[in-house]
Formats: sequence, C-alpha cells, structure tokens
Amino acid sequence: MPTTTYPRDRFDEVPETDRVGAHRAENPRMRGWVVLLWAALATIVLIAVGIFGTLLASGRIELAPSPAPTAEPVTEVAPVVDPTFDVMILNATPESGLATQLKEVVVTAGWADDKVSAGEAGSQDFPTTTVFYVDPAHEAAAAGLADVIGGAAIEQSDAYPPTTEGVPQLTVVIGLDRTAAGQTPAPTP
Repeated sequence: MPTTTYPRDRFDEVPETDRVGAHRAENPRMRGWVVLLWAALATIVLIAVGIFGTLLASGRIELAPSPAPTAEPVTEVAPVVDPTFDVMILNATPESGLATQLKEVVVTAGWADDKVSAGEAGSQDFPTTTVFYVDPAHEAAAAGLADVIGGAAIEQSDAYPPTTEGVPQLTVVIGLDRTAAGQTPAPTP
C-alpha cells in the first residue's frame, strides 16, 4: 500500500503532552442531600398543585365567590274551606280503611257526602300526605282542606284532573306519615 503524504497544516504543530483520550472538566461535587432536597421540594409542589386543581375542577372551591341567590318573597295563602269543590281521597299506603276514615272527617267539616269519594291509589309507598290542586287559583281551597284533615302538604299538579267537567276538584293522597307506623294519625271526626 502506498503511503500518502499530506501537506503540513496548523494541526501538525500541536505541542505534545502526556494526555491520552477524551478530556473533560471535573464534575463539581454535588452533595446527595441537595439533590434529595430539590426532589422533595418538587414533589411537594406537584402534589399541592394537583390537589388544588382537583378541588377547583370539581367545584369544591371557587376563585371568585358566586353571588348569593336572592330569595323571592313567598306569599302566604290564607286557607279557605270551600265545600263546593269535589274531593277525591286516595289511600297510597298498605294500611286499609284510611281513605274511608278521612272521608268521614271531610264530610263532617261541611262537604256533601256525594262530593267526596274515597279509594285506593295505584301505589302503597307515598311518603307524605298531600293535597293536590290543578288551578293555581285553588291554592287557598287546598290549604283549607289540608287544615281540615289535620295538616298536609299542598302541591299544584296536573296529575289529578277533575273527574267531573267544570267542577273543581282537590285530591288528597294519604301517605305513609298517616299509617300506624307513621308519626301523625288521621284526625277523628
């Protein structure tokens, strides 16, 4: 193999030393506890940011307080006993005879016997005795009937429309609160 000679350049004039191989600067002495301290600090910061982010995303904390809801004045309706209404009484409990007992109370309060009907409801687990009315104008009459039967909740609902066309109707659904196991017995006539 023939030897090739190259012309001399500036790299041929390097002073000779006793160094061999790659030459790197010495590593600064980093103490192990400093690395551990930085790692612990980073871990604590990441955990705190994660907890804060989770609470913020779930709505448990708010950056800006939400405005307090304004309470609308509730108008109290004076109860009115109006025996011109038809009354349907439905027993929604497993205890039989409650509808008939309550019908006697309503008839004693001034309703005609043929204006009050009593029967069983489609379920037996209604929690609270409630007087239902359809028209908002009938709220006072529903409150009056609720007072007559010894106190009950009143609620506007289209679930119990009048059975006779043109005659307003109130519907009493007897709940579990009127059973022997409940807390409030039905008033006696």
